[in-house]
Amino acid sequence: MLDLQFIREHPEEVKRNARRKHVDVDIDRLLELDQHRRRAITESQHLKEQRNRVSKEIAQRKKSGEDATELIAEMQTVARRIKELDTTIRELEEQIEAILLRIPNMLHESVPDGEDAADNVVVRTWGEPATDEWRKPHWELMTQLELADFERGAKISGSGFPLYVGKGAQLERALISFMLDLHTRQHGYEELFPPFLVNTASMIGTGQLPKFEEDMYRCRDDELYLIPTAEVPLTNIHRDEILTSAELPKKICGYSACFRREAGSYGVETRGLLRLHQFNKVELVKFTRPEESYEELESLVRDAEEVLQLLGLPYRVVLLCAGDSTFATAKTYDIEVWAPGVRRWLEVSSCSNFEDFQARRANIRYRPQPHQKPQFVHTLNGSGVATPRLMAALLEHYQLPDGHIEIPEVLHQYLPFDRI
Repeated sequence: MLDLQFIREHPEEVKRNARRKHVDVDIDRLLELDQHRRRAITESQHLKEQRNRVSKEIAQRKKSGEDATELIAEMQTVARRIKELDTTIRELEEQIEAILLRIPNMLHESVPDGEDAADNVVVRTWGEPATDEWRKPHWELMTQLELADFERGAKISGSGFPLYVGKGAQLERALISFMLDLHTRQHGYEELFPPFLVNTASMIGTGQLPKFEEDMYRCRDDELYLIPTAEVPLTNIHRDEILTSAELPKKICGYSACFRREAGSYGVETRGLLRLHQFNKVELVKFTRPEESYEELESLVRDAEEVLQLLGLPYRVVLLCAGDSTFATAKTYDIEVWAPGVRRWLEVSSCSNFEDFQARRANIRYRPQPHQKPQFVHTLNGSGVATPRLMAALLEHYQLPDGHIEIPEVLHQYLPFDRI
């Protein structure tokens, strides 16, 4: 959420930023409501001061035996007007809040202009992408080697809910354990195992609500949502809390299943593991001091990159342009792994700095010094990484001409086999 005072002082900048992110929001209406609210507050305050002053006069008249009937009638009128104004103020504040929640975060000055993914900027690449024509797509490999049963997964739940079996299930578990161990033992993150369902306040806190409600699975009887990412519960552990400066930067990570109703495009995009309704992911979250957040963003990206480096998978880091940046982010890097079977770069991680946007919504603050006024932290998160496309790229990269799959050495300790 943006600071209302900032919007008052920079309305055109906020409008331009929303256009760059392709978000339609009525800033002029917000400012109009804000003016009405401030006028109502001013009138209410004046009337309350008048009421306090006249109430003393009424008390003095009664004490001295004078008639206070006229003043009492006048104050009854004032009291009714104050009640009307207080109701108006509450209604205006609700309308203002509704618009504020739909205003996107301001982009960092380093984010390039652009309309969509075609305008993103490749920052760096690692490894040599394989381009052999004989390589098969991962869904063929998984079916032939009995690593997944897509038909039974669809029978159980529907399209987009994969059923991993046998060595496929073991490999999925090994990838999760490998990533958690890497981030906790070498990168200094504290591991948490979060709930997979969260309440409305949590979804509002990280920016999923109200904008993306249609993309989420909702348990209406309990007003709970299945998480689209572990970012939601991990970020919200400090909602309405004040951290100490000594706790920052705080780095946490966790595994979760993720659930998303939106399935993406049709055709080949939805085959295999490319677009799913349910998938697994290891998430990285940071709470930082404002002046350190962009340095921590670069570090976050490097932590996610090391997953792919240790697995020996070629990848590239991409800086998202304005038009491809998400609602809540100030700056985002995507990490895309090369999948030679489908001959495409596949996003396996998005690493973002939200500055104080989520912290304002979730009221997450820190105290710079013991007796200083609390300030909002900056929040960051990134996938470290998501497993479906990682699995796809790994199988396609390590497949052999005879149809078998070599297992990267870094995973051997997690598996009872080194070849499929």
